[in-house]
Amino acid sequence: MGVADLSVSLDGRTVLITGSTTGMGQDIARTFARSGAKVAIHGLGEQEAIAHFVNELSELSGHKTFHFDHDLSDGRQGGVLVQAAIARLGDVDILINNAGVQFVSGVETFPTEQWDRLLAVNLGAAFHAIKAVFPGMKRKGWGRIINTASTLALAGEVGKTAYVAAKHGILGLTRTVALEGAELGITCNAICPGWVYTPLAAAQVEAKAAALGLSLEQTTKEHFLSEMPTKRFVDPFEVASAMLFLCTENARSITGIALPVDGGISA
Repeated sequence: MGVADLSVSLDGRTVLITGSTTGMGQDIARTFARSGAKVAIHGLGEQEAIAHFVNELSELSGHKTFHFDHDLSDGRQGGVLVQAAIARLGDVDILINNAGVQFVSGVETFPTEQWDRLLAVNLGAAFHAIKAVFPGMKRKGWGRIINTASTLALAGEVGKTAYVAAKHGILGLTRTVALEGAELGITCNAICPGWVYTPLAAAQVEAKAAALGLSLEQTTKEHFLSEMPTKRFVDPFEVASAMLFLCTENARSITGIALPVDGGISA
């Protein structure tokens, strides 16, 4: 894995990153910690590992890092999470809605409870978190909201009814919030990654390989990277670097976009 090499200082800014105790979220947290921001991470996991990660981020940023473990399968907890972060760190300057879950099944057999869970985590929690950070950003006249979408926010895929619906919804949410924040110094953008090799993606590769009776290598090559012109997974630090740029003053006129970081899929 690479390391983001951007000379960006966000010292004094507070960033809350949902879904940041594993996978790509950890790279995002590290990238913002290196910029000097005060970081609040969120997610579930093994407590000792999370404590170690919190200490790592504190050393990188020079500020105390806080961890929150709100269960976003109740989407309203997105707002509760923000309020808890504000109570510990003050107003949230940068909100990154990165938490995401997946479930794959045909629409005819798609479990209702999985539909509800995916819509809550992938879309509902983002709405409630944005609603909660907006007043503070408006008061300060500055804010950055970044939503992790997907190339599936721009297209469909068999078996991913809830995920695709939620990610399409994220783009609508992003564009509307961007318009509402345009005169307030608040930008809202979405990042649309291609295949990033995270635990979520690894689970899908393993499930596909088992279903097809193929090796992981063959499954990856033929069924995941075949559509990516670069023929490699996107590195998480590439996504994190794009997010970091969108939080700079150089990006203050960039709002309401869906930025592909997808190895050329959208081309």
